[in-house]
Amino acid sequence: MTAGDGGGAGGKFEIVAREDYSDLTYMLEVRHPMMARAARPGQFVIVMSHEHGERIPLTLADFDAQKGTITLVIQAVGKTTREMQRHCQVGTRLLSLVGPMGIPSAVSKAKRVVCVGGGLGVAPVFPQARAFKQAGAYVIGVLGFRDKKLVFWEDKFRKVCDDLILCTDDGSAGMKGMVTKGIEVAMKGYRDVDEVVAIGPPVMMRACAELTRPHRIKTMVSVNPIMVDGTGMCGGCRVKVGEQIRFACVDGPDFDGHLVDFEDLMGRLRRYAADENKAMQRWTESCRMGGPGEPGARDWKALAATPPESAIDELVLPDPFDDAQGG
Repeated sequence: MTAGDGGGAGGKFEIVAREDYSDLTYMLEVRHPMMARAARPGQFVIVMSHEHGERIPLTLADFDAQKGTITLVIQAVGKTTREMQRHCQVGTRLLSLVGPMGIPSAVSKAKRVVCVGGGLGVAPVFPQARAFKQAGAYVIGVLGFRDKKLVFWEDKFRKVCDDLILCTDDGSAGMKGMVTKGIEVAMKGYRDVDEVVAIGPPVMMRACAELTRPHRIKTMVSVNPIMVDGTGMCGGCRVKVGEQIRFACVDGPDFDGHLVDFEDLMGRLRRYAADENKAMQRWTESCRMGGPGEPGARDWKALAATPPESAIDELVLPDPFDDAQGG
């Protein structure tokens, strides 16, 4: 595990590239040669953007040992991720970047694998698809988005997948339907699917697991419960897997999808929704109070003209069980 504490200019870890995929989803490529060499598919990092910031877990979406960079794809769904969306630009630095954490995804000897990503889950399933391809498997990618304008990384997946099934809710790109329809197409087209890897909102992963259960196809999912320290000490990331209580940060984040108690997982994810909205409200109000030239300063004339109901709408967090603005 590698770690870093901030130095000058906001920290040690420079953001060398950024790309925005939608109003809420953005990619940060961060220079960290040691972590780029150590990273494996399925692992995550804990990021702190500035000295007064919150420590948040983010899955490694990509890593390049030769370039010495790691890639994070982030959805601005709360105070910290929206704050990062505003301030993390090319040339700025993250204060702290700890990892890689978690148990790397097991790349089995499966000959035919379906790698499924729904919404923001498209990014973290990419390293797994690449790893299976490098291990000699026939890889079928199934990617799901709401519509064509939210599609990202299609080209990256085509390079590592032998077959790619793109799904959109409205049919504006690929086939019309959810990722479960894409899995059905894959199972009909390839009768010898050995394994399915699914990453996305909990309801999506549960649907994938239930679809494959009657066929007895091994199905791995990546869970992202509330996490505080990332070392198993706080117990906040516990998840029920079969008859056992496991900790996602040290026992996961990958688990057998047929054994995960998704109802318990979703209940835990909703537990702090009110507190998250309060934090968002406090941050938004502090941004509005920022003076000219200060971080978060706004156009006061435009703010005065903003209808009150619009300001309220801005504070409503996206549903984490939805297939995603941004995916």
